[in-house]
Amino acid sequence: MTHLHIPTPLLEHRALSASLDKQVWLKMENNQPSGSFKLRGIGLMCQRAAEQGAKHFVCPSGGNAGFAAAVAGVALGLQTTIVVPETTHESVRAAIRAIGATVIVAGSVWDEANQEALRLCEQPGAVYIPPFDHADIWDGNATVIDEVAGKLDFDAIICSVGGGGLLSGIALGLERNGLGHIPIIAAETEGAASLHAAVQAGELVTLPAITSIASTLGARRVAQQAFDWTRKRTIHTVTVSDAQAVQACLAFADDMLALVEPACGAALAVAYQNLPVLAEFKKPLIVVCGGIAVDLGKLQAWKNQFQLT
Repeated sequence: MTHLHIPTPLLEHRALSASLDKQVWLKMENNQPSGSFKLRGIGLMCQRAAEQGAKHFVCPSGGNAGFAAAVAGVALGLQTTIVVPETTHESVRAAIRAIGATVIVAGSVWDEANQEALRLCEQPGAVYIPPFDHADIWDGNATVIDEVAGKLDFDAIICSVGGGGLLSGIALGLERNGLGHIPIIAAETEGAASLHAAVQAGELVTLPAITSIASTLGARRVAQQAFDWTRKRTIHTVTVSDAQAVQACLAFADDMLALVEPACGAALAVAYQNLPVLAEFKKPLIVVCGGIAVDLGKLQAWKNQFQLT
């Protein structure tokens, strides 16, 4: 099977390496055709569904998952509908339409858009593409690790967590490459930290609301699979503020000449803030998950909002 995603660059962040006295590595998933890692898992799920006779993909997401599903569906030549809530910015809707997918606006929040997506999937040949919670998605996301296994000596991996699809894929990828001993540092922003809340409570927790600007980390309840991994292997959950995530995005733009959204900034902030969890590691690998919900104007607005210099 020819993948829809591409192998992404593995780069050393030389400035951070020097300032932290470590070797800090970056897996540049922001370079994917969909702008984020999401194409790995969602692309694989769409390919497998197409092989089984799917005629129509339906994805409830106003963010990176929907964009990835649109890229995958169009690449496979199948009808693709992305169902977004009213809160999804018009620029994102336009970007999805520009690829060639259909956009339907339904409801004021994701849960209502999801209900419409499930209704559409009652039609013959329609397949529901979830944003993060499916075994095919985790299998595809695990290819992030497949690409670095045996090529890089790293002693920890840092990733952002929204619904837990990337975390679940990374854990799976480490296991299947004989790297299950390597700890994962799972970063979330305060106000969107559903995994951290679950680990603290010892059970899945549904957040009352998402209050972080990192909207693509906005899963009020993390996937059961992601929580299960915290019981089976070493996963350090950490939270950063929105301001710290934005600060990391700004520094990353200067250092690496690349724009990423605050959801990605959460993982980068672990290193830029030199959080205590990093102390024992010398060769951390950061998954730069990317994201389409960013541009120069938004970065400047966030910089002003948090009075960052």
